[in-house]
Amino acid sequence: MSDDDNSPISARAAKQLFAEFRSAPALVLAVSGGPDSVALMWLAARWRRSLARGPELNVVTVDHGLRTEAAREAREVKRLATELGLAHRTLRWRGAKPTTGLPAAAREARYRLLAQAARVAGASHVLTAHTRDDQAETLLMRLLRGSGIAGLSAMARLSMRDGIVLARPLLDVPKSQLIATLKRARIGFVEDPTNRDASFTRPRLRALLPQLAAEGGDIRTFARLSARLARANAAVEVLTDGAERFLRLRDRGPAPRPGVRSFEASAFASLPEEVRLRLLLRAINAHGHEGPAELGKVEALLAALDQAVELSMTGRPRIGANDRALLKQTLAGALISLAGGRIHIAPAPARRSKAGSRGE
Repeated sequence: MSDDDNSPISARAAKQLFAEFRSAPALVLAVSGGPDSVALMWLAARWRRSLARGPELNVVTVDHGLRTEAAREAREVKRLATELGLAHRTLRWRGAKPTTGLPAAAREARYRLLAQAARVAGASHVLTAHTRDDQAETLLMRLLRGSGIAGLSAMARLSMRDGIVLARPLLDVPKSQLIATLKRARIGFVEDPTNRDASFTRPRLRALLPQLAAEGGDIRTFARLSARLARANAAVEVLTDGAERFLRLRDRGPAPRPGVRSFEASAFASLPEEVRLRLLLRAINAHGHEGPAELGKVEALLAALDQAVELSMTGRPRIGANDRALLKQTLAGALISLAGGRIHIAPAPARRSKAGSRGE
């Protein structure tokens, strides 16, 4: 870790972190009370005070209702926000909590509530305090899950969620620098005990980071790797955009029905495998009605589709010559079929309930 990683963030550096948000009408700052988000609030408040005109800052704390200390921590955030001259709201995740997949469910609830708060405040962006450390941990988690290039790109600095721009201005900043900033300013913060709870994946991976750093895999290295993968992913996305245009220009078949994606199987087969995979993902996610398709399942579908296309092009099977389907499969609420030399992706028929099948 360099000396810069342990030094407080200067006012000039803070201006650079938030400069792109200067013309925004309002911003929502997601602040839990931990060191990262408290530093985000303090730095943003200092930056806003340096401007003659700028966005209205709104601090939002989400209480997930999972820890008794959360309400007290939210009040402490409100106290500090008030001292900084910022408006504050506490939003609560109500209702039953799942017994499995709790971190993911809590994350979804948090972002949903933050987006709602942004719409109420007229804010164009929600700012979160994800750091370089978080980026490295996310990369490791996704690596262990076998994610593709897109997943290993980890978190983007800017992304769209529920019609609101989700911004991570501290994504290139190490956590140690934020803590040094708060210590210099003599501002307190809390430590969420779940961040050390070994029953969750992220804390277990966090505990491994010092050992990985000793082998050369420190946080800076993992963050650099994530940035390089993001760069490669962006390039493949451009290639996929071009492939979509190529398929449309090449297509001499009849116009597909509304709500159906269709293209020539032979033209599709000529494209690189990663591009074919992404074309399928895009079409399935656009026309399916059961949420995003899992990468592994789309990979299996592509393998079956490639085999069926190859058979149809070699002419060995006689079935399909009269437009009978060589392949017909549903995935994520989409129906994928190969017939008459064309690939079709359309919404799958709604599943019949058991009660409905009995005539009840």
